Amino acid sequence: MLSQRPGEVVTREELQKKLWPADTFVDFEQGLNNAMKRLRAALDDDAESPHFIETLPRHGYRFIGSVNGSERTPEEAKTTHRGGALIQLPALGALAVIAVVAVLVGMNVRGWRDRLFTRSPKTQIQALAVLPLTNLSGDPEQEYFADGMTESLITELGKISSPRVISRQSVMQYKSSKKSLREIAEELKVDAVLEGTVVRSGDRIRVTIHLSQALPERQLWAQEYDRSLRDALSLQGEIARAVADEIQVKLTPEERTRLTVSRSVNPEAQDDYLRGLYFASNITELGAQTAIVHFKSAVEKDPTYAPAYAELAMSL
Repeated sequence: MLSQRPGEVVTREELQKKLWPADTFVDFEQGLNNAMKRLRAALDDDAESPHFIETLPRHGYRFIGSVNGSERTPEEAKTTHRGGALIQLPALGALAVIAVVAVLVGMNVRGWRDRLFTRSPKTQIQALAVLPLTNLSGDPEQEYFADGMTESLITELGKISSPRVISRQSVMQYKSSKKSLREIAEELKVDAVLEGTVVRSGDRIRVTIHLSQALPERQLWAQEYDRSLRDALSLQGEIARAVADEIQVKLTPEERTRLTVSRSVNPEAQDDYLRGLYFASNITELGAQTAIVHFKSAVEKDPTYAPAYAELAMSL
């Protein structure tokens, strides 16, 4: 879109409509910012002193680069005449293809990066923090769901002998924190941070996960999952296996079995279980009693729901 309109401002709203249809649940701001970072990295460009992509804060972006070896200032780019644009179309088209491929590969869309390239050795991570997942549903009452998913993901990753996973009590202080990833990692003494977003709509959930290394700061892996609420339990194990693979953890047969066991859960039981986790974290008498009520309700609705039994036993 940028190279097809050299010198023109392409607004963030235009990019959102083009890249993410209206019915797509996605953290648009973070997704677009990450895409632009990867595009600039592919072009060896600098946001502060751009040669290709100029940022207009809170508005959009503009392609200002030279084409076919020509040197153009941003003002000249704005006034590119029709004849010049026609001559440059093949080069612009090629650049557009290169840029799109660079972004898609960088973001590993549909696993393209893994399909196109031999995977490089994974980064060794000794300690990992799972930051509170962000609730993007627009409903504050759904905070329990995002917090419960965070707790469940910490539990699943805790089933792996390595890396060391920071406790929920330690990470919840960073809910809605404005601190940088590096600051959080230094305070928690971890090598990497797992963060993401959750959107619940009816009986569907969409979870977006990002795994980032703290020093040097770089994104190691990202993925988006769209599942039925019934599959939320198996989804957490799937994410844990993906993280273990990405950081080159060799799972024992027992660990892989624990993370692979898949079963559907009664959505109402799952909801009670997540509410129970949310209230149990309050560390108050009222919170504990409310959590017990929800855990009991979960096992009544789904007598085979082992996690609910385990949390109930620890709460009594």
